[in-house]
Amino acid sequence: MRVNQPLRVVLVEDEVSVSGYIQQLLESMGCAVAPLENLEIPTLCRAALTADLCLLDTTLPGVASVSLLTRLRQANPSMRVVLLLAANNQAGFLAAAREGVYDVLPKPFMRHQLDAIVRRVQDRVFAARGRAASSSIIREELGNGAFFLAATPAMKKIYDQAAAIAHADIPVLITGESGVGKEVVARLIHRLSRRSNEEWLKINCAALPVDLLESELFGYEAGAFTGAMKSKLGKFEMCDRGTLLLDEIGEMSPQLQAKLLHVLQDGTFARLGGRGEKRTNARILAATNIDIQKALVEKTFREDLYYRLSTFVLHIPPLRERREEIPYILTQMSQQLARTHELEPVSFTPQLIAACVAYHWPGNLRELGNFVKRYLVIRDDAAALADLESKIPGRFDAPAVANLAEADARTAGSSPDLKSMVRGLKDQAEMQAIRETLAETKWNRRIAASRLNISYKALLYKIRQYNLTAPAQSA
Repeated sequence: MRVNQPLRVVLVEDEVSVSGYIQQLLESMGCAVAPLENLEIPTLCRAALTADLCLLDTTLPGVASVSLLTRLRQANPSMRVVLLLAANNQAGFLAAAREGVYDVLPKPFMRHQLDAIVRRVQDRVFAARGRAASSSIIREELGNGAFFLAATPAMKKIYDQAAAIAHADIPVLITGESGVGKEVVARLIHRLSRRSNEEWLKINCAALPVDLLESELFGYEAGAFTGAMKSKLGKFEMCDRGTLLLDEIGEMSPQLQAKLLHVLQDGTFARLGGRGEKRTNARILAATNIDIQKALVEKTFREDLYYRLSTFVLHIPPLRERREEIPYILTQMSQQLARTHELEPVSFTPQLIAACVAYHWPGNLRELGNFVKRYLVIRDDAAALADLESKIPGRFDAPAVANLAEADARTAGSSPDLKSMVRGLKDQAEMQAIRETLAETKWNRRIAASRLNISYKALLYKIRQYNLTAPAQSA
């Protein structure tokens, strides 16, 4: 199959005028369109067999059902499903995101929204047809040196969910450890939303004292407090019609939580020292690295605010749980940082990549970014490798794994590429982690499985896969 074959689209829309308009737009983008005016399941499933993309009007009976989506996935697992959904149907947006549809197109939509969806699908489908290395990863440039990258099923699911909920003006709570990329995901949601051309602002709720944070959020009138010589806009006013990220919201004081709840409920607030109410149409995204359930139990975070914010929750896994992405992130970070700081880009040796994959990165992407910055400046392989290996003493033989990846590539009859290396590195790192956990638990497999956060059966399978054996008991 040639890469330059047109994108094949099935369009299910019963309004002839709307269907004709969408078909015209799709064909102007080079797509091959098969329009269907009614939802006959056998006909749709047959059309799905050879389609890359399916646009489904949700006003047709049965479109929103889980069973229909299941049948379409069975007919063609690689086909992307996009729902045509009324723009004010927030419940529908949420249901679509949870059921794993590729994206949602609001009705009525603007042409650039359809263009963006088709472009993303084309990039992924054409890359897959050409068997390009990039077919296994998703990259989204977010501006100012920021980027989103997904090369694991968990992160690809986050991308798809972010794309699906981007059009719904609902709060989103983003959770995960410090440095995993919560702000990046928030920027991704803003970038994919209808507000992408409006203001994007963030405020760190943990970095400011209570009084200062309150004035930054809500603004103040002249004379509201000592030193307030003139009125000042707050973030809610500055970000009207845009997107506001409340970072580290778990550190917000209870009194400010109450005021924030009021804004979320009716979109109104008052400046400090002000008498009249102001309105805001800012979309609120929130991020936290705290254990939110523990905070609810301990009453440090308001339960009613949590339910307002958590209409949709995205949990970002730590970097150690998506090690396959590390080689790609290294390359992307190196290119971005080199441009930003006007330095020559560098390529990473197999030994250094192996050490990066082996290290557990407690600081996640933030720590990895600092490592890349240092490497760009010092450009000393030996020093960078020694630094990483000192943090994982006795746990990893970087040269051995690099040689293993190269040997795998030679066996396959090709030069060592990034994909084969990542596979070897991931397996070696996984084997090391399992071996060490078993040793720490004196080969108590149930405790080890719990610590590794995998099932007991999965652990037994991995033990057989890596041919791990318990040490002989001393007499």
